[in-house]
Amino acid sequence: MDLIKVFGTNLKKYRTQLGVSQEKFAEMCGLHRTYISDIERFQRSIALDNVEKISKALGIEAYKMFMEEAK
Repeated sequence: MDLIKVFGTNLKKYRTQLGVSQEKFAEMCGLHRTYISDIERFQRSIALDNVEKISKALGIEAYKMFMEEAK
């Protein structure tokens, strides 16, 4: 799996675990809802500063966003 897919998959997983909508999560990050949606659908690359914003909003370390689940 490529990094865009790993990041998008993890974003959706962790956001869902928090129980927040894309809209609410985007507000928490200071980003637009469509940006979050595009990341979760693997339609957009992500800048490092936004990786930091997203991981802080999720309450996890940024490197975990790039880790694939063991199969």
